[in-house]
Amino acid sequence: MRILYITAGAAQMYCGSCLRDNALAAELLARGHDVLLVPMYTPTLTDEPNVSRERVFFGGISVYLQQHLSLFRWTPRLLDRLWDSTPMLKWAARRSLPTSPKFLGEMTVSMLKGEDGNQRKELFKLLDWLKAEPPFDAISLPYTLLIGLAKPIGEALRRPIVCTLQGEDLFLEGLPEPYRRDSLALIRANVKHVDSFIAVSDYYAAFMSGYLEIPKDKISVVPLGINLEGYARREREPSRPFTVGYFARIAPEKGLHVLAEAYQQMRASGDLPEARLEAAGYMGAEHEGYLRGVEEKMKAWGLGDEFHYRGVLDRVRKIEFLQSLDVLSVPATYDEPKGIFLLEAMACGVPVVQPRRGSFTEVIEKTGGGLLVEPDDARALAEGLLHLSRDPALAEELGSRGLAGVREHYRVALMAERALEVYGGCASREGRTLQFA
Repeated sequence: MRILYITAGAAQMYCGSCLRDNALAAELLARGHDVLLVPMYTPTLTDEPNVSRERVFFGGISVYLQQHLSLFRWTPRLLDRLWDSTPMLKWAARRSLPTSPKFLGEMTVSMLKGEDGNQRKELFKLLDWLKAEPPFDAISLPYTLLIGLAKPIGEALRRPIVCTLQGEDLFLEGLPEPYRRDSLALIRANVKHVDSFIAVSDYYAAFMSGYLEIPKDKISVVPLGINLEGYARREREPSRPFTVGYFARIAPEKGLHVLAEAYQQMRASGDLPEARLEAAGYMGAEHEGYLRGVEEKMKAWGLGDEFHYRGVLDRVRKIEFLQSLDVLSVPATYDEPKGIFLLEAMACGVPVVQPRRGSFTEVIEKTGGGLLVEPDDARALAEGLLHLSRDPALAEELGSRGLAGVREHYRVALMAERALEVYGGCASREGRTLQFA
């Protein structure tokens, strides 16, 4: 198959959606399919070999300028190349543009308007490039925040449009009014221009059907898959303190503060002579105060020396970090649709303790690799962590189940096979019979 796969860069952040999109494209390429992974906004950052194209469409600087200053909606394309170049985009990605909630809301609505938005010039650049390319069998959008592209691309290429559902509701719910309401209305109005939607979990398929008013028969589930190269269990060092880990974005909605409180209660039980809480993951400048607040609480509890933030980790350091843990927990305060961090921890034989919400429930029930506790309940989380610290045999068993369960249910090969079924089905409905492996 020949597939155009649009992905959205997230500047200097290891983004779960980018990691998923790149892993899927890489697997399809390895199987001999002709996949063009095309970034939007900024180049993508991945911890595996990046298979995306160098050219970035809807460059972040251009999109910002065209939203903020009407003059730039009419500048010649030759001039646009200055700030659309990869070096300029990488430079901008290392800095933070002023993005108030109002500005983000205006930008989101404008992008969802497609040809009627302030970035129409960028859309025409993309369409001109697409028309010069050999025909595609399917075009994939990374999320519904870009669903405004579905109608113009579909009309220009007459090829099926597939859109992934992978976490955009958190962003939409954070928009101030009237931008949240307007964004939802525009997305719902564009659902008819998408041939098929791909949800990353059963939970998210059911939720987004109602949230965005997508007919259930238009949604297929393609479970997450990870490249397991390098993931393995490491023998536990007997002298190591019981180590609780957190690996995700440092942000309130991911629940590090909940884990810190649970850790404090676990330590207050007196059951452990020593322990530590290790955290790693991307942190935006806007959340530095949040991390300081967690650190200050740990110090106030007399546990400051037991908490360490390890920063952003590349693939090798990430695996080493996970292998150093006795248990992982990311007690998100919202219904997470993906949870790649669970798969990565379990792939290293590390059991997890998670709130019973979102995709966490189905991942843990399918793999058997952890415990589920009540959401937003630090005491319940502490009890789950203590249960594993008191029962090493159970922790070992859950780790083994998770290790096997990820390999059985969440390999990237399985994700690619299921995605091909969806792409092939869409293309077949367009009147072409495709052969794929």
